[in-house]
Amino acid sequence: MGCYYRYYLATLAILVVTLGGCPQPATTPAPSQEQAEVIKLPEPRHDSDVSIEQSLLERRSVRDYSGQPLTLQEISQLLWAAQGLTDPGGFRTAPSAGGLYPLELYIVAGDVEGLAAGVYRYQPEGHQLVKTLDGDKRAELAEAALGQEWVEEGAVSIVFTAVYERTTGKYGDRGVRYVHMEAGHAAQNLCLQATALELGAVTIGAFYDDQISRLLNLPADERPLYVIPVGRK
Repeated sequence: MGCYYRYYLATLAILVVTLGGCPQPATTPAPSQEQAEVIKLPEPRHDSDVSIEQSLLERRSVRDYSGQPLTLQEISQLLWAAQGLTDPGGFRTAPSAGGLYPLELYIVAGDVEGLAAGVYRYQPEGHQLVKTLDGDKRAELAEAALGQEWVEEGAVSIVFTAVYERTTGKYGDRGVRYVHMEAGHAAQNLCLQATALELGAVTIGAFYDDQISRLLNLPADERPLYVIPVGRK
């Protein structure tokens, strides 16, 4: 019996060395960029019957929504207004210090025609969405935003994040200010576009950063800056 036991231990030792340690539970790798679902957005319009002056006059913070869904065309227009490309050289609708573009935009979608509920990252290049998470996350986002119910009631929320190092790598600590300026430019663009589309929107800065980072599964170098619910009035 002792001989067989010593043989078992020797065999186990060989397996441990060969496998590089104790067996680990199997894990499912995260989907690669090639595997992720990509949704090409409709082309945005570059003109309308609503003047910029009228949008400025009518813009208000709107927290009550009808519950009617948005269209994919409206999502396309909102995202283009915030961070869309306006030039073959890569320039966007909002100014950016040094043309470094530290902002990332995510759509927490719950009620959009032709778009499954989930979280999507906007890619200005190609004007498209890349799905990052499945399922309606609006209630969880509202909880992270100190229970503000309009976050859950909006058809979508657009979350602005920033990779500060893209800007501070060139401008040092001053770059933090530039990133915040840029977020303001882009958010105002979005709000004015929502007004022109007769949609309601409200800008929210009160939320738990860590909770939103976990909810959206943000990379370690991204920080949430803004949550903007949008819905039909």
